Amino acid sequence: MSAALEKFCGSVFWNDSYLARPDADLPVCFQQTVVVWVPLGFFWILAPWQLLPMCKSRAKKSSVTKLYIIKQVLAALLVLAAVAGLALAFVEDAEQGGVPAVQYTNPGLYIATWIMVLLIHDARRFCLCRDSGVLFCFWTLSLLCGILPFQSLVRKALQEPISDLPRFILFFISYGLQLLLFLVSGFSDIAPETKEIGKKNPEVTASFLSSITFQWYSSMVFKGYRKPLEIEDVWELKDKDKTKALYTAFEKNMKSAMQKARAELEKRKRKKRRRGGDPDYGNSMSKAQSQDVLVLEEKQPKKKKKKGDNEDSGPPEDYPRGWLMKSLAKTFKQNLLLAVAFKVVHDALVFVSPQLLKLLIDFVSDKDSYAWQGYLYAILLFLTALLQSLCLQQHFSLCFQLGINVRASLIAAIYKKSLTMSGATRKESTVGETVNLMSADAQRFMDLANFIHQLWSGPLQITLSIVFLWRELGPSVLAGIATMVLLLPINAFLVAKAKKIQERNMKNKDERMKIMTEILNGIKILKLFAWEPSFEKRVNEIRARELKNLLNFSYLQSVSVFVFTCAPFLVSLASFAVYVLVDENNILDAKKAFTAISLFNVLRFPMAMLPMVLSSLVQTNVSTVRLERYLSGEDLDTSAIHHNPIAGSAVRFTDATFAWEQNSSAAIRDVTLDIAPGSLVAVVGAVGSGKSSLVSAMLGEMENIKGHINIQGSVAYVPQQAWIQNATLKDNIIFGSELDEARYQQVLKACALLPDLELLPAGDQTEIGEKGINLSGGQKQRVSLARAVYSDADIYILDDPLSAVDAHVGKYLFEHVLGPKGLLQKKTRILVTHSISFLPQVDNIVVLAAGAVSEHGSYSTLLANKGAFSQFLNLYGNQEEDVSEENTAAVALAGDEEEADEDVDPCMEERTDDVVTMTLKREASIHQRKLSRSLSKKSTSSQKKAQEEPPNLKGQRLIEKEAVETGRVKFSMYLRYLRAVGLCFSFWIATGYVGQYVAYVGSNLWLSDWTDDSKRYQNQTYPTELRDLRIGVFGALGIAQGLFLLFATTLSARGCMRASRLMHQQLLSNILRAPMSFFDTTPTGRIVNRFAKDIFTVDETIPMSFRSWLSCFMAIISTLVVICLATPFFAVVIVPLSIFYCFVLCFYVSTSRQLRRLDSVTRSPIYSHFGETVSGLSVIRAYGHQERFLKQNEITMDINQKSVYSWIISNRWLAIRLEFVGSLVVFFSALLAVIAKGTLEGGIVGLSISSALNVTQTLNWLVRTSSELETNIVAVERVHEYMKVKNEAPWVTKKRPPRGWPSRGEIQFIDYKVRYRPELDLVLQGITCNIGSTEKVGVVGRTGAGKSSLTNCLFRILEAAGGKIIIDGVDIATIGLHDLRNNLTIIPQDPVLFTGTLRMNLDPFDQYPDEEVWKALELAHLKTYVQGLPEGLLHLVSEGGENLSVGQRQLVCLARALLRKAKILILDEATAAVDLETDNLIQTTIRSEFADCTVLTIAHRLHTIMDSNRVMVLHAGQIVEFDSPEELLMKQGTFSAMAKDAGIAMAETTAL
Repeated sequence: MSAALEKFCGSVFWNDSYLARPDADLPVCFQQTVVVWVPLGFFWILAPWQLLPMCKSRAKKSSVTKLYIIKQVLAALLVLAAVAGLALAFVEDAEQGGVPAVQYTNPGLYIATWIMVLLIHDARRFCLCRDSGVLFCFWTLSLLCGILPFQSLVRKALQEPISDLPRFILFFISYGLQLLLFLVSGFSDIAPETKEIGKKNPEVTASFLSSITFQWYSSMVFKGYRKPLEIEDVWELKDKDKTKALYTAFEKNMKSAMQKARAELEKRKRKKRRRGGDPDYGNSMSKAQSQDVLVLEEKQPKKKKKKGDNEDSGPPEDYPRGWLMKSLAKTFKQNLLLAVAFKVVHDALVFVSPQLLKLLIDFVSDKDSYAWQGYLYAILLFLTALLQSLCLQQHFSLCFQLGINVRASLIAAIYKKSLTMSGATRKESTVGETVNLMSADAQRFMDLANFIHQLWSGPLQITLSIVFLWRELGPSVLAGIATMVLLLPINAFLVAKAKKIQERNMKNKDERMKIMTEILNGIKILKLFAWEPSFEKRVNEIRARELKNLLNFSYLQSVSVFVFTCAPFLVSLASFAVYVLVDENNILDAKKAFTAISLFNVLRFPMAMLPMVLSSLVQTNVSTVRLERYLSGEDLDTSAIHHNPIAGSAVRFTDATFAWEQNSSAAIRDVTLDIAPGSLVAVVGAVGSGKSSLVSAMLGEMENIKGHINIQGSVAYVPQQAWIQNATLKDNIIFGSELDEARYQQVLKACALLPDLELLPAGDQTEIGEKGINLSGGQKQRVSLARAVYSDADIYILDDPLSAVDAHVGKYLFEHVLGPKGLLQKKTRILVTHSISFLPQVDNIVVLAAGAVSEHGSYSTLLANKGAFSQFLNLYGNQEEDVSEENTAAVALAGDEEEADEDVDPCMEERTDDVVTMTLKREASIHQRKLSRSLSKKSTSSQKKAQEEPPNLKGQRLIEKEAVETGRVKFSMYLRYLRAVGLCFSFWIATGYVGQYVAYVGSNLWLSDWTDDSKRYQNQTYPTELRDLRIGVFGALGIAQGLFLLFATTLSARGCMRASRLMHQQLLSNILRAPMSFFDTTPTGRIVNRFAKDIFTVDETIPMSFRSWLSCFMAIISTLVVICLATPFFAVVIVPLSIFYCFVLCFYVSTSRQLRRLDSVTRSPIYSHFGETVSGLSVIRAYGHQERFLKQNEITMDINQKSVYSWIISNRWLAIRLEFVGSLVVFFSALLAVIAKGTLEGGIVGLSISSALNVTQTLNWLVRTSSELETNIVAVERVHEYMKVKNEAPWVTKKRPPRGWPSRGEIQFIDYKVRYRPELDLVLQGITCNIGSTEKVGVVGRTGAGKSSLTNCLFRILEAAGGKIIIDGVDIATIGLHDLRNNLTIIPQDPVLFTGTLRMNLDPFDQYPDEEVWKALELAHLKTYVQGLPEGLLHLVSEGGENLSVGQRQLVCLARALLRKAKILILDEATAAVDLETDNLIQTTIRSEFADCTVLTIAHRLHTIMDSNRVMVLHAGQIVEFDSPEELLMKQGTFSAMAKDAGIAMAETTAL
């Protein structure tokens, strides 16, 4: 081979003697062949692929830029230089002959190469990113190889005159051009047409150098340093990283994987059945083909089995398993493979450093070695470190991207699933749990994805280390490995224990979050009933269990940390000890010891990571189970809803029987009905007769048992409880359709919303809070109706839409919207109603009883039939003598006072008010009931001011954007946390860590001294006692390290527990003591987020961050100390390096911190949008708007994704820069060792460089942990923010009311004034009146008169702005809130129930014996129902009381009041959702049971208060009339006008 090459270039190819001298050089032939061909070989293997864009692309070429021209000119010059070289060879050959072949081939090769470069430059114009990575690598390689001939030529030129001048000149010209091209290709070449794309995301157009060093990100870092970043500053995602693209790919794989998994499931079931052999069991199993029917093939008729059946008894239902991981891997395989490639290169390079270290120690120990070797090793060490860090950063960047992409795909999948979920599946997981799937479980996957490659790379690194160690220490390595293997089972045991605790804690967390969500949703009831302590106790009990588990978990953690700190040390101790003890000729010298130590250091990372990855894998497994179960759950089976065109029928029920769950009793049975197109059908019946079920069945929300329903055309649905989105009013009505202004205005007018718009601060642009918080019940209901009307569907399904509005408004709506002359007269309308007054005008009436149709027909037919319906009418209809007469307004129409009645009723009497009162009235009306109309703090104080404001009014934003703290986290936050831990604890923890590192440095110095023994006793025998001393001290120092650490971690476990307990307790008690206005202005999601994410951070993340920060900090200090001990000059290098380090750090931290904050702020909308979707599912499905909501979710997700992605890149940006610092540390410590060669021992050099090799990683971790710590401490800041929320008045004060107060129940208002918030006007303007003992008073008034404010004042939900209320001689402002609220009773408007037993809902403090509870239930007409339940009083109420009908919930609230039996009862009339019978029951009960109490009834229907002793008529916050109803009717005043509206004449005052 070498002979042929020598002939080829006509000189010597290789001779060792060239290198064995101080001025070594390579032979010319070697330089001309190998050195030239290596870069060219690399280029020609990879270059042709670069031309692909030319052949494939349909795209237009992008235009020419200056940079492109420069590149092409330089490349053309290179071609010319190569041509000149070739010409030279020809000329020489012609003149002298005998020119070696190499002089022809090399210029020829170069000509081809440079032409190829020209082509590649052109081809790249088809791509977005016009720079070629292959070319950049080629230039780098070519320049590096070129250095060898470069220095040869320079040295020769300096020694003697140049022999071959033309070639000498050509080489330098060519080298210079390559250098220029290298420099130019470092810049990004951006075409003018891609500038915009580049502005949105510079990554797309960044050059190769910029990509691998993340230089393109620098501008963001500088921006973040100059000012806190906003979400608008963050760059867009690449298209392939957007949620839509990710989810599309994932869904495809998920479907196929799930199909296979379902088939597996079937097999498992069949096996089980065969094994079971029990015929009955087999039978039930055949029903259980539940899960296997494909989610996506909904057409198949399914047989299902409810999971709940065997939940308590047997094991939980089987589900398709093992498909999730597979489909994720398949979706992201490209990312995974690339990451593997980078990791393999990195892992290989990791093992080059110890070999170089070995050579360096050799070099220092050997007096005769040449200086150039030392410099070469130092440079090589630097280069490997550099390459290693580039590969590692690319790898990490890919891993983290994988993490966020997996999270995005999962969240999108969960969201999509939630839209198609069947009722049964939906029951299994509460909203809280599903949000948890999104937040906690998807996050787990993200955390695992970051380190998933450690699963293979860890074992690989461990194996390689062992191989290399074997070469150093021989078989004694086995002692070390045995130690490691022994540590593994310990670890496995710890992991298993931790998993158990973790699972238990997930349950506790779920339970705690569930209660918290309920508390926040029902906070008003909690306050009115003074139940906060009971719920606080419940939460604290769960929290105590949770913290106990957490403490055990931390102890386990500290044991495993201890094991792993001792691991590397024990391993090296065992190996060295065995090595010296086995054979006395084995002497431990520096070369062996430090190569071994640096290999052990390499081992350390995979050994520490593996258990972490494994435990993360374990946690992810728990999440996988939860996600697989959720995502493979039943889908909504709408197969029973047909859409066949049948002439003359809009909706046809054929023998339809539906149940809420499979195997439960049918809620509607054997319904056969035909509804003609364009007809108006009323559905009536008692509470619980299945009216709502009928509606749900039509919407396909129920399980079909037999029969089917045929629906022709599109559907619009108005639910019983309006579902309002957190968006502007206009968006709520338009609901994703196109805007048609004329139609929109028409709808607003018909739904009586115009007056309301005048009242809202920004008209229809007003933002409506979560769950419609700043609208009254009636307004919500009308918005919900307007949404339906605007949608212009064919069939309208209206579930009691008129219940929540005032009588006259109901009448108006019926006339203008629903009735025969309304907007919807041509449409098919199915109206569920409790109101009799409209029945004469409907086409058809369906009477339901116990889920079946008892009769149906027109009004007259049914009356003539003398069936149930006519009895029902006779009962309630006798008030309406002349039913057909127009003015019989809805008697049974109930609802909510705040209705905008202006412009509604022609006979409205009060038009004469002056403008001021009108304005006030308007102002007041929105501030009714829903406490502080939760506008932003700066809400406009009156209409007039509002009109002068610019178009974007302040009041329009109801919910302020979540405050994002900016700037540095205050140091006080760290102190606050440490104080919560306990300062004494903190001090001892720090001391423990210091002790650990002192021992660490000690053991290293001892080892370096030990290795120098090999020089001291070079030709003597090694004394055994010295050997034993060496081993003993080394061992003792190592054990000390471990013990110090164990001491520190156990202490920190206790301390952090203490902090967690304190913070949660303070947060909870403060939130429960916050005034009502706080809850109205703060979205629940935001408060829940504090209890979920932030408390989780305080519990689990902060302790870890603090610990790792401390150990990193100590490790770096100790390394620097060691290097300075070895080469004191290093101290000089430390200064500039640490300046650079701090400089980079200070830029980075401000950006990173802000990005993390943006992440948490943009994350809440994902969850709140999800929560909103789940609560409005039936509406979204009915309108068929799933797609739009999916899109909305994608947008919300992408905003969050881009901030997380940006944060990940910022970490990489930093890491590359810090690792560069690390590589410089290595380089300088090596260089200084080479320079100071004569004065140093091998041992100390080995120690210094092996420490330096370790520092890179630690530097990185230090910044990482400090920024992580800073980010996490934000949680303390956020929790603290809610600890400072202003509290309401104290619950109990020194002044307690007398026992048995109020005994008489006399209420006195003395010039009482109140306003919702300091900057708003008065709602009650000086009310003065006396209510005597046991008097029954009705309170009436038009919208916004201040009726509801009255109750809020009595309970001090609102505090007085002037005047006072005196109850039985006690001024209520002077006593504690609980003393007051415990002694009044209210039956609130919306019946709110909590999860828990029925008994807990009635009596949360267990104050009353069971007999009393039963008695209350009997009086509330619930006894028979409760006795019929299998668990009786312990019947579990589901979230929000969903498993009781609205009427039953109302009765439960009545039972609460009966049980309390206070002397004063406030009845905020809640007959909205109750049919007449139940209403009658409630009224009668109240009359009989509360005869000896003072009863205040806030009435929306005059009938209920016609028999009260006196009636108080409020208007604009003042009492206008206060007298007995008879008196008031005689007097032609406000009251009589209202009575006239309601169709009450003198005669029938007491008919009801």
